[in-house]
Order: sequence, then structure tokens, then C-alpha cells
Amino acid sequence: MHALNQQQLRTAQGKVAAGYDAADFFCAEIRARLLERLGLISLVPQTVLELGAGTGAAAAEIRHIYPETALIQLDWSFPMLRSAAGITGSLVCADGHRLPLTDRSVDMALSNMMLPYCADPERVFHETRRVLKAPGLFLFSTLGPDSLRELRRAWAKVDDHVHVHEFADMHNIGDALIKAGFSEPVMDVEMLTVTYTDIGRLVADLRGTAATNFCQQRSRGLTTPARWQQMRRELEASRDTEGRWNLSLEVIYGQAWAGEPGTGISMEDGEARFPLSRLSSLSRPN
Repeated sequence: MHALNQQQLRTAQGKVAAGYDAADFFCAEIRARLLERLGLISLVPQTVLELGAGTGAAAAEIRHIYPETALIQLDWSFPMLRSAAGITGSLVCADGHRLPLTDRSVDMALSNMMLPYCADPERVFHETRRVLKAPGLFLFSTLGPDSLRELRRAWAKVDDHVHVHEFADMHNIGDALIKAGFSEPVMDVEMLTVTYTDIGRLVADLRGTAATNFCQQRSRGLTTPARWQQMRRELEASRDTEGRWNLSLEVIYGQAWAGEPGTGISMEDGEARFPLSRLSSLSRPN
């Protein structure tokens, strides 16, 4: 993954907070698909932590699924959380790389499309594993390396600068989960296509959700009008017979457990750990 300028990204997200929900059609769709997966989970959590809660759009849905659950909505952007004020739940302004929560304090952690913006997703995994009880569930969505490939190809024909973020591969994410101490990670992927007829609308959508270029490796100079027009021509050349062109998004869904579900057994640094109450159920060697 490309290193991102975290301060600039945080500032940009704060600036778009007021109009974020109106522009956020894509993350809203992925959030709905992610929360549908909770219907397949038997765990009934007492406490749910939402990482990257943004404006609190998911709160009502989580409340509907778990009406008796204590909800913690965490985001690093105060303007985003200010938009969530009035939504039932505890609002915490903090960075997902350094969670201000005690060890083993939540039963479930949810994160919708926060990981693509993280400087160190593996650190986020370690922090999430730390605050989860055993058994506890981590459920998330993120983007894979084929996302925005049309934009990446178009810019590659213009210059050698970085214009589009690079996203982590599904297998690397799974490996990072195991390294962080999670067990039985399950990953799956789906390709979604967003169809546009107007490049200006694409630019407005990206800017409205602060999904623009924050790579540390990007060119420090301004993109000249000539280069911008050349990139537009490259995109225009890919239109279909009806005047549309597609933007691909590789969406990765993941879930992993802090400990084996229902057993109280957890994994720490490759060692299986279990409560003393489990000793009586373990068979002794002959």
C-alpha cells in the first residue's frame, strides 16, 4: 500500500463532513452488504465498536440488529462525529491505530471502508485484537488492488507520478490478521462497477468523500491543464457505444475471531490459551 499523508487526509475528511452523506453512495452500499453478513453470525454482543464511524450512518442499522447492545462509534475526525451527534451511542474521537479502550472490552468490532485510509492496517488489526474479548468478532470491508484500475491506467499514459492509491491484496490482509493474533480469518471479494457518463461527476464524488490523492509519493507540483486533459481523453476513449464508461472497485470483506467462537480459547503469539474452567473438558493422554 502507498504511504498516505494522514494529517492532510484527516483535515480533508473534516472539511467534507457536512455533505459527506449526500456523496457517499458507494460506502453506503458496501455498508449495507457488510451488515447483511451479521445475519449469519450467532454471536450476540454486549458491546459493539464501530471503527471509522464517520457521520454515524450505520448506527440505526446496528441498533436494529442488536437493540440491547452498547454501541461505541469511533472516528478520528471530530467534524464527522459532530454530524453523528444525537445518534444513540458513545462517540469517541480517536485514531484506529491507537484505540483508547481497555484490553478485552468489546465483543464485536465493525469497520466499513476505513482500512484503505490507514497508514498501517496491521497496527489497526493488533489494536482491534487487543480490545476484543475471546471469543470476539472483527468484521470489515476494504478495497483490493484492482480498484480504480481504469483511472490508474489512464494516468499511467500521462506521466510516471502516483495519482491513485495502491490497495492491499486479500491474501496479505489475511496474513496480517493471523499475525495480529486472530483465528480463522475468512476473506471474500466481489467486483463492483460504477458507471459514469460524466467525468465531472466522478471528480465531484471523489472530492465529496475526500477520496482524492493523499499519497506521500505523489508529485508536489500542480497537475497542469494539459496533463489533466490528456487523462480525460484516455478515459473518454474507453466509453462504450452508449457513451458510458466504467469504474471498477474490488471490494474485500473479511471476518476473523479473537479466539475460537464459543470456546473461550484465544491465540497469542502462536500459542493457544484457554481458561482454567476448560481443563476438565480436555482429554488426558494415556
